[in-house]
Amino acid sequence: MTHVVTESCIRCKYQDCVEVCPVDCFHEGPNFLVIDPVECIDCTLCVPECPVNAIATEDDLPPTMTQFLALNRELAALWPVITRKGDAPADAAEWDGVDAKLQYLDMPESRV
Repeated sequence: MTHVVTESCIRCKYQDCVEVCPVDCFHEGPNFLVIDPVECIDCTLCVPECPVNAIATEDDLPPTMTQFLALNRELAALWPVITRKGDAPADAAEWDGVDAKLQYLDMPESRV
């Protein structure tokens, strides 16, 4: 089983989860993080670190978020690994709690 970064992370990208990961399974995009499902060891250390509750196990994904399992897998193959917490976007707090943020995800040009 793997953990999945969901929609709540889009445009928030706080990165508190990154430094507690023992296997460096987080990958960073312009305004979103993803978890590589191959690298994730299901340790759960990242879950309580996320201030916007954006991380869930694949088995606990609500039906409206199941597409994020494939999205995490796909984008982890394209984006670089991140191992240190960086700065959240300046407007992250404004995006916390906003619903339907998938439309704001900055996608790689190769996927568009």
